[in-house]
Amino acid sequence: MDLATLLGITLGIGLLVGAILLEGDIRAYWSFSSVLIVFGGTFAATLINFSLKQVLSVFPLLRVAFLDEETDSVEVINTLVEFAESSRREGLLALEEKAQAIDEPFLQKGIQLVVDGTDAELVRNILEIELVFLEERHRLGQRIFEQMGALSPAFGMIGTLIGLIGMLSDLNDPDQIGIGMAVALITTLYGAVASNLIFLPIAGKLRIKSDEEILIKQVMIEGILSIQAGENPRIVEEKLKSFLSPLERANSERERSVEGVTADA
Repeated sequence: MDLATLLGITLGIGLLVGAILLEGDIRAYWSFSSVLIVFGGTFAATLINFSLKQVLSVFPLLRVAFLDEETDSVEVINTLVEFAESSRREGLLALEEKAQAIDEPFLQKGIQLVVDGTDAELVRNILEIELVFLEERHRLGQRIFEQMGALSPAFGMIGTLIGLIGMLSDLNDPDQIGIGMAVALITTLYGAVASNLIFLPIAGKLRIKSDEEILIKQVMIEGILSIQAGENPRIVEEKLKSFLSPLERANSERERSVEGVTADA
């Protein structure tokens, strides 16, 4: 579970509810008609803008936003270095069985291409094409949530107009005026909250996770090509570490030092 996403939404809703409770009765901020206008209208407009298949594809993306399934870049580099060492000792064919033992289809595909004797330039082209289409699929989900984030405040304003029309249609009925004003203001509130607390933040989280996954895949491509070229494992390690941040490099060196001490003991 990605605690940052869950904590952010929970904290945001909690603070809003707390602020409402400090001001009065929370029941005054509930309007089913406002929910229908904002969320129903946003979903309907999104269906118009995208195909049904594309819209339905965002639901699995919610799992990506809320679950912490980030691949450890240091672990990937260590795996590639191990593959480089095995390749130098036993040859490229020895990597086929090792690749099948890991749960990473992209890396498996790259190693299989190398084992099959595919030209290095062709290996890079195949993997980079797959990377481009992966990025495009990720970008589609981001665009859908960004579109929903742009639409929900607009439907909040539409709800405001609906409420004002209802209020002005019968000025002689005080109850109708109150209901219309409530719908007008609450719908605007729902639209703003949905956009700024749910849709746009989820789009941002998906963008960040996509960038992280693309970076890991780029590390894999460089590692695979280095293994195919028969480069020294130490050189492979140093090359791949250039993708890491200084903090990640320091942590990697610390872990390696601890492993070395443990092995000596």
